[in-house]
Amino acid sequence: MKGLSKARLMLLFFLVLVISLFYFFKLGQYFTIEGIKAHRLVLQQSIEKNYVAAVSGFIMIYILLTSITLPFAVIMTVIGGFLFGTFWGAIYSNIAATIGSSIAFLMIRYIFGGWLHKTFGHKLKTFRREFERYGYSYLLSIHFSSVVPLFVINILAGLANVSPWTFFWTTSVGTLPGFFVYAFAGKQLTQITTIRDVFSLKIILAFVLLAILASIPVILRRWGKKIN
Repeated sequence: MKGLSKARLMLLFFLVLVISLFYFFKLGQYFTIEGIKAHRLVLQQSIEKNYVAAVSGFIMIYILLTSITLPFAVIMTVIGGFLFGTFWGAIYSNIAATIGSSIAFLMIRYIFGGWLHKTFGHKLKTFRREFERYGYSYLLSIHFSSVVPLFVINILAGLANVSPWTFFWTTSVGTLPGFFVYAFAGKQLTQITTIRDVFSLKIILAFVLLAILASIPVILRRWGKKIN
């Protein structure tokens, strides 16, 4: 227990340090549409000079931000689309988000789980009940709909009865369709001014369709239970 307490304190200190440095040096300005537009020439030149290093740096930054539960998944995926194109931007973002989210999930589950359960456990009843009823279909439907931010799903799943493997593969599969949409928007970055411009009527309908498809197994299970 003492070892776990020391690990928890050290990790908490690291998280606070990283977040403090992030805001102290105002690094958030580089993760906005305006910031990317302002530095796009430098970024594009860096990619042309050393593509592997650029991809590695992007993935590492993405993993760091998602692992400490900062809400930058959407903007990072848009940036990935701008820097690497729709296909590879979505793929790199998916890899990074899956790894970063899994790290966050494990930290929440095994390091901060006790304290978070005591503090917020009563607010997780609905999520826990729905997951126990419908399993991975419920997680996929949440990811496909893109209504709930990724960092919130990480926290909810970490505190619910979700196995690490189920969380890993549903995160990878569930985020990929939406990431293609965001990466495509990033490809059009010079034509948009805010993240709201990403959500055209067609894109919103696409998200709704994905959520409906992911919900079909849930609906069938519920219907089957009523018949039985």
